[in-house]
Amino acid sequence: MIHRMLRYPAGWEWHVVQQARPQLLEQKSLPSRKSAAKSEQSGDFSTKKRLQALSEEQERLESEILDLKRQFPECAGWVDDCRDRRTNHISVDNLPGIGSLLCGTLMVQVTEDQTDIQPLHFWMMGKRLITMHEDMRLPLRLQSGTHSAKYEECELAPEAFFIMLGVLLETFHAGLDGFEQRLGELERAMRERNRTGLLDVIFDRRYDLLHWNHLFIPIRELYGAAKESFPAELAEKDAFIRITHKLDRIDTLLKHYAMEIDTLISMDDAISSFRGNDIMKTLTIFTVLFLPATVAGTLMGSNFEWLPFADLPWAFPAMITGVAVITVCIYLWLWRKGWTGDLLNKQGADALTTDPSEPIAGRSGRSGKHRKKLVNKHTEASLQTDRPLTRSRKNRMS
Repeated sequence: MIHRMLRYPAGWEWHVVQQARPQLLEQKSLPSRKSAAKSEQSGDFSTKKRLQALSEEQERLESEILDLKRQFPECAGWVDDCRDRRTNHISVDNLPGIGSLLCGTLMVQVTEDQTDIQPLHFWMMGKRLITMHEDMRLPLRLQSGTHSAKYEECELAPEAFFIMLGVLLETFHAGLDGFEQRLGELERAMRERNRTGLLDVIFDRRYDLLHWNHLFIPIRELYGAAKESFPAELAEKDAFIRITHKLDRIDTLLKHYAMEIDTLISMDDAISSFRGNDIMKTLTIFTVLFLPATVAGTLMGSNFEWLPFADLPWAFPAMITGVAVITVCIYLWLWRKGWTGDLLNKQGADALTTDPSEPIAGRSGRSGKHRKKLVNKHTEASLQTDRPLTRSRKNRMS
């Protein structure tokens, strides 16, 4: 464990504690435990040295943790709780002689990879901030660039902590930008060609949004806990005001993305419903149209000893002709009723999709004389409504 203390001009301190990853210790200890029995039997001194070195390293870590507890006895319980914790946890307390304090663990996504999530353990009061990390990238990122100069301008440790939180949210913004790009591609694909497999892609985007929401909720909780712990100290601080606007912006984006995904799911459900209705309608229409042929084929294929006109040479052509005539009559009847819709007659769909500003000649399949008659009727009707009053009507009104 590496302990580094940074003191700033305003009098507050930042203690950076770099602890060893528990996974690395387990990886080192597992092969040594397996070879412990063999080493005892064969007398392998190299394995014994490795076991001894590992035990010495663990003892050194324990001694460093004990030193940290002796140096800061008020946060001894927090150190024990954070050693193996890899979940979000936020605690607010008020100790006598110390004042308000805020501590816990915040799971932070370090890179754009959604699986690269590391814990950030923090403990802070008015003039002291302690952060404990397992990944060295976190303290390096918090101390890089112009961030160190901003820490020197802070008067309190919570103010500097929210500057650090803003630095960690840069990865959050980058991830949301990538999510927005993928969501735009999904919307264009759905508009150009709505395939059946797009529903799986929509749910993938929904899971991505749930991932970012899962990371954002603890940050919102931390923000509220900070207002509860340090209401007067952070009220007018520039860093706290900036993080307020940043969180509001992220919250607005998440809500907007959620509305877009819900709209895409609703559109997909509506399109699937319309497609299902069209399919059933088409099948019904074809069933009705081929009903005469089905009936005729059933009768002609029956095992009767005597069928009317079966031996005549013109019987089969007459039957085919009758079936065709009845089928055409049924189709005309369905068309006059308007039950074929846009499936077998595309004129209604073409009329709806034409431009309203297009001339009448382009929007109708009627002849030119008929169009002129319609125009003349409309103009006469409009003139009759706007015709001035006659003399007799004027006299009556006067």
